[in-house]
Amino acid sequence: MANRSRSPVATGPERVFGDLRTVAARVRDQLSGEEPESAVELPPEELPAGQISQYARQERARVLSAGASGLDKLAAGRADEISDDESFGMEAVVLLEGRPAILVQHQDFPAQQGDWAVLDAHRAAIRETLARVGRVAVSGHLSLDWLGTGFLVGPQTVMTNRHVAVEFARGAGDGWVFQQGLGAALDIGEECRSDPDPADGAPSYEVTEVLGIHEDADLALLRVAPYLGGSALPTPLAVAADAPPDLPGHPVYCVGYPAWDGRRNEPESMRRIFMDVYNVKRLQPGTTTGLEPEGNVMRHDCSTLGGNSGSPVVDLTDHRVLGLHFGGRYGLGNFAVPLWQLVEDPLLVRGEVNFV
Repeated sequence: MANRSRSPVATGPERVFGDLRTVAARVRDQLSGEEPESAVELPPEELPAGQISQYARQERARVLSAGASGLDKLAAGRADEISDDESFGMEAVVLLEGRPAILVQHQDFPAQQGDWAVLDAHRAAIRETLARVGRVAVSGHLSLDWLGTGFLVGPQTVMTNRHVAVEFARGAGDGWVFQQGLGAALDIGEECRSDPDPADGAPSYEVTEVLGIHEDADLALLRVAPYLGGSALPTPLAVAADAPPDLPGHPVYCVGYPAWDGRRNEPESMRRIFMDVYNVKRLQPGTTTGLEPEGNVMRHDCSTLGGNSGSPVVDLTDHRVLGLHFGGRYGLGNFAVPLWQLVEDPLLVRGEVNFV
């Protein structure tokens, strides 16, 4: 059964969930409690879209029901009896319940069920994190209007990936400057909004300087400032100066802006977890899965996509930033720079990174 897993987080249900039968029962309860909607009652001009939506709900229910059956078989030691449909469904359950990508609205998130109900107890601290993570927007670029994710780590300092920053920066002598005609900003909003007003009221900060791009790690530091008349910068996130003692298996979460990433992820898996809603702010819980043998890459299994480049990987226990997410590979997992290893790095010292 393990060979069937196609999950972008590369983690099977037996590693994600403590009690497989309980999860299967919860999935069935949720399916039985969903109100069916009839597309026949819609106005004629809305009927085709309504029928498509109805079919999507039915297909989702079918997949999750098959997943619940697969979980029961796995719990009973009958993994060899799991069908392809049940394997497919179990992956959907893992992605939707075990490693969800939770939509952020008004710098907050909805209450969670199951194992991630623990997030509710950390709501105040997570909201503080959400308010310090933004989308890296770019102006003047020929093909892009945003590049990835960034987060506040110093009094006027944002951290993101090298491969994000080089889209608008170039080397000049011993430092870095903006490419001609390009500018950048950190937009704290860009949420999926349910209200009719598209403006989310979240602040945006101008990138005024490229402080530096790391020679070895996929890391860059940017100096930011409020726009004229804009909101003052909040205090920076705390960055871990030491590693948690229980790697791997430590609970963490990412915050970022997952984008469609068909080059590195299987499209159907992306649709099941992200519901075809991309480029908006998400809270993505998971766990650390270890350090690479050479020790300079931290692995994690949060459900991330390309737009998460530059996301913080945050310790759920004390809300310090453990790592800087820089990429992932379908079926293998996700990777981050372990920031505690850079406490004395000259670039991070110059950026006044808030190590705690």
